[in-house]
Amino acid sequence: MAYNPVYNGGAPFTAFSSVTPATPLASLDLNWREQDLPERTRTKHVHRLHPYLGKYIPQLVEIFLRKFTPKVVCDPFAGSGTTLVEAAALGIDSVGCDISAFNCLLAKVKTDEYNLEKLGEEIRDIIYRTSLALSPSLFSEQFEGQADSEYLNAWFAPHALRELLCFRSMIPRYEYQDVMKVILSRSARSARLTTHFNLDFPKKPQTEPYACYKHGRTCQPTEDALQFLSRYGLDTLKRIEAYSQIRKRAKVKIINGDSRTARFPKIDAVITSPPYVGLIDYHEQHRYAYELLELPVNEASEIGAASNGNSKRAQGDYVVGIAEVFANVRKSLGKDGVVVIVVHDKNGFYESLAPQLGFKTEEKLLRHVNRRTGRRATEFYEEILIWRLNE
Repeated sequence: MAYNPVYNGGAPFTAFSSVTPATPLASLDLNWREQDLPERTRTKHVHRLHPYLGKYIPQLVEIFLRKFTPKVVCDPFAGSGTTLVEAAALGIDSVGCDISAFNCLLAKVKTDEYNLEKLGEEIRDIIYRTSLALSPSLFSEQFEGQADSEYLNAWFAPHALRELLCFRSMIPRYEYQDVMKVILSRSARSARLTTHFNLDFPKKPQTEPYACYKHGRTCQPTEDALQFLSRYGLDTLKRIEAYSQIRKRAKVKIINGDSRTARFPKIDAVITSPPYVGLIDYHEQHRYAYELLELPVNEASEIGAASNGNSKRAQGDYVVGIAEVFANVRKSLGKDGVVVIVVHDKNGFYESLAPQLGFKTEEKLLRHVNRRTGRRATEFYEEILIWRLNE
């Protein structure tokens, strides 16, 4: 059956658990529309611990893991950990690498194993203690911390920033500090001085009431963060509990580093969705987290960063960087290993890279993407490239 990237009126493939090594990939209709694979399914359990631009669909990863059944899978552009989460759910060991410290924090929190009773106690306790420290009382001093970050003072109302800083000051009390940091970051994202309809790419702090076309009314910039800390704290617990029900005892290794030079263990599969040239700044999209958590910044090492544009020079640098990553990963790949790349390769970069790097393209699928990011209102397609070692 020929692969048809155009909606044909039939129901796309959603029986993900039925995939086996014998399943022909080209027979699967992966052109999901929102009603076929709704957001709540794409963002199930820990996949929605924190919004993340550029995240690919978990169900795609599940299909390839069931098809190729690796013992150890690698994602050299691990991002928020989609490949690692799906691998652990199937009992497959995994290693992921990412240049962004915050991305690695997200992947770690998603894939860690927890004492759920203790985690619940800690989340409820930090919310309670934060509320108490922010409330007037005859018996305790109110929290009065301040930030010396120009970014934080510009992008948060004073009241909201005080609540975030208070929560942050509590984190060292707890065992599951990384979980608390993710709750803090997700809350900060929502509590920024920005419009409701532009959380992904805010241009400047929104300090005045504005016409909100998302809600069809005049909205006010938020001045409160505590509501988000409480809501996302409990939501985080619920999502980690849900994932813990299906997570197998697989090993997960996360490397905060440059995949061009990182040392990977022996692997037999790569499943990844590389960054695109000139589209997203992976540090800048989480700037609030870097400022609040004082994380190390390595944005100069990002491949294809939006700040470098989409010029011929930027494209050339991108191709060189991508080639170095796959050349490095190739050294750890077993002779029967497989590489699955999910990418919108409109410039044909990857087609020419495969033979240069000692790979052959075994299969190429084209998939219609309903809507990749909030930036795109138009339709587009992405390729799924299956590479094997050419030897």
